[in-house]
Amino acid sequence: MSTPEPLALPDTEAAEAWVKERTSATLTHVRELAERLRTAPPSQALEVLKAWDQLSLELGSLGGLAGLLANVHPVEAVRTACEDTEVEVDRLRTELTQDQALYRVFADLPEEQTAALDPLAARLLEKTLQDFTRAGVDRDDATRSRLTEINERLTELNLEFSRVTRDDVRITTATPEQLDGMPADWLEAHPVNDKGLVEITTDYPDALPARMFVKDPAIRRAVTVAGLERGWPHNDAVLKEMFALRHELATLVGYEDWPAFDAAVKMIGEGSAIPEFIDRIAAAAEGRMKRDLEVLLDRYDRDVPGASAVSAADALYYEELVRQEKYDVDSQVVRTYFDFAKVHQGLLDVTGRLFGLRYEPVSDVVTWHEDVSVFDVYPHDGDERLGRIHLDLHPREGKYKHAAQFDLATGVKGRQLPEGVLVCNFSRGLMEHDHVVTLFHEFGHLIHHVLGGQGEWARFSGVATEWDFVEAPSQMLEEWAWDAEVLQTFATNEAGEPIPADLVARMRAADDFGKGYHARQQMFYAAISYWFHKEQPEDLTKRLQELQAAYSPYPYLDGTHFFANFGHLGGYSSAYYTYMWSLVIAKDLFSAFDRDDLFAPEVAGRYRDLVLARGGEKDAADLVADFLGRPYSFDAYATWLVS
Repeated sequence: MSTPEPLALPDTEAAEAWVKERTSATLTHVRELAERLRTAPPSQALEVLKAWDQLSLELGSLGGLAGLLANVHPVEAVRTACEDTEVEVDRLRTELTQDQALYRVFADLPEEQTAALDPLAARLLEKTLQDFTRAGVDRDDATRSRLTEINERLTELNLEFSRVTRDDVRITTATPEQLDGMPADWLEAHPVNDKGLVEITTDYPDALPARMFVKDPAIRRAVTVAGLERGWPHNDAVLKEMFALRHELATLVGYEDWPAFDAAVKMIGEGSAIPEFIDRIAAAAEGRMKRDLEVLLDRYDRDVPGASAVSAADALYYEELVRQEKYDVDSQVVRTYFDFAKVHQGLLDVTGRLFGLRYEPVSDVVTWHEDVSVFDVYPHDGDERLGRIHLDLHPREGKYKHAAQFDLATGVKGRQLPEGVLVCNFSRGLMEHDHVVTLFHEFGHLIHHVLGGQGEWARFSGVATEWDFVEAPSQMLEEWAWDAEVLQTFATNEAGEPIPADLVARMRAADDFGKGYHARQQMFYAAISYWFHKEQPEDLTKRLQELQAAYSPYPYLDGTHFFANFGHLGGYSSAYYTYMWSLVIAKDLFSAFDRDDLFAPEVAGRYRDLVLARGGEKDAADLVADFLGRPYSFDAYATWLVS
């Protein structure tokens, strides 16, 4: 079986026409495949599934490509064309999964044939039938027509919400004197403008250091508020319509509400289990949160006498002071060990060693921007290319503002090479250690996409597990960015000295400080995600304030509207809880590794082969049990939280 070639991308000038032509050709071919399957299906169940899987591969790959370029391409017309493609892909996907004639092809397969399917093919048939029924294929014509309208409008709203959030970059200005405390390299990269002011954007490399290091509380507050206000007021109406339409869709296909519909295909199973999980984590974190907040407030009170709570605008700054004074960790010293170029190479070295891979740089390839670096992925001791990865790691205008992994191509053995893209916004110089951890986290998704893209079915390729498991492998990989011996292989200062082990130990202790209230803050986000969908409140700001009072360690900042740029309300909808659900599992997965030998080949190989390489071929709970030799447990997380 020959190895497929990677996707050839167009240069900038040809990109818009290329996207439109590829969209037209792919959608036409997918419709032809569907018509053939509808009118002259193969006589054998396995061949029917293969035909549907090929159709799904082509449609899904087009959607992935469009979703990526809509978020990263430097030309606005290309981004717009890709957003149009996303709408077309979602429209056709809805049309196909509501097609009763197509549904009957699968539902009427002879029992003797379906009984003879191997376990993976039988799983594919089960999932395919589930996709049809969740799309409303068994509803009457009027209902299916309304579902089509809802899906099309939801696609448009998701794109609008994402676009507004991405493009609404706000700027705070400050005099050089007001930026006392900022790192020298940051100041050097931000010269004064013609008015003698320094501009601080809401992009991460600008805003995060400002919130951590600027001594002037007015500037910290201005930068924080600017970040919280992105997307407001426009996205208020966008979100309300989105919540209402999701609720209507769920009820039309027989569910109580959107969280119930969404949870039915996740590990958690039921929508009502989400608030139970949120409250369980909140209760587990309560004691630790109070102890850590007391320490933080005590330090805050020295500068703001009589304060009853730490402001969200000041939290990062005072956390940094506590780290310096209580744990002897100065982030400005720490960052001198994390030069971007060294971290970039270190990431490849560490993950290559852990998973038995090597990354070969590819230079003679067209990308969407000169910042993008490309690597082919091979087994450490083999010549068969497993996939291709693209790293787009620095901010620019018109680019996605957060950190995420995007699919460029879905991997299927012998048919299509898996290609994934990391889209992040890191400094080109020195990095905060938090950003190093984020880079390892996102790379975990990339590895999952490539290693899980070696199977025979597109439906189970890559990160195709239940959505509340998706983050677990990435969260576990963060552990390697906290290990002193691992860090010392690439974290060196300007003199070439590796980061001291005792500094890493103090960094760990400082990071442990605050994990109780960080967990509560995550539950605040999860509560927004769930209750906004469950209740569809008329006044989103008022409900935000109530949930913040119930879960967050920080009081509401007057006049802010964080939900308007809470991007997870788009993709994750009511399921932001999944980050913490996955962390519970990640801590359990990591318990199988030897902390004194994180590269032990036996356990790393089992994890790679039994979890990552299987993609969605089994339920996530079964993948975890295969690796651990037992069902997953809350114990490792609970121990970590209170330790």
